[in-house]
Amino acid sequence: MKPATVETLPEPLLAEIAQRVPSRTYLRNVIILSEGDEADTLYVLLSGRAKVFVADDEGHELQLNQLGPGEYFGDVTLDGGPRSASVMALEPCRCAVVKPEELARFMTDYPEFAVHLTRKLAHRVRALTAGMRDLALMDVYGRVARLLLELAEETDGKLVIGEKLTQKDIAQRVGASREMISRIFSDLTEGGYVKKEEGRLVIVRKPPARW
Repeated sequence: MKPATVETLPEPLLAEIAQRVPSRTYLRNVIILSEGDEADTLYVLLSGRAKVFVADDEGHELQLNQLGPGEYFGDVTLDGGPRSASVMALEPCRCAVVKPEELARFMTDYPEFAVHLTRKLAHRVRALTAGMRDLALMDVYGRVARLLLELAEETDGKLVIGEKLTQKDIAQRVGASREMISRIFSDLTEGGYVKKEEGRLVIVRKPPARW
């Protein structure tokens, strides 16, 4: 079963934000904000894709989420605390940069944005709780199988993962080493569960819950 998702900001609201506040452009692989920063700016993604991640001092990363147009980040710092995660552009991004004073005015003028923000924070808590449960109770193979099934979409009668994923990407999402992911994919491929087709990953048959 796919996880519940929070819809992106409605187009009229997104257009209003783009008109009212300044925007910045970030090139691919540029860090937009860093974990631990003392800042209170909200970023609204107008175009492009970005990833949210945490990392340790040795450079090991755990990807928490990916964001697309109409989504926003930086809202966790609205309580005055430091940034809880880093955000990096996966492709060229344009972001509306909303300062606290403008955000307060905007939420007064558009109550639906305040409702959306509340709903998004609730969704984030639920998603993080599910992620912690998986890390604690599910082995690496189980986390990989679940991720693949969540990302797959039915296309022409096939379960296809449209997003281009490297083994490093998957390792960061499930909290494992790339070497472990490589071994799991070798087993899944040899077992006839997944295959590459026209540059896309196709799930031939549902992987078992446990290996």
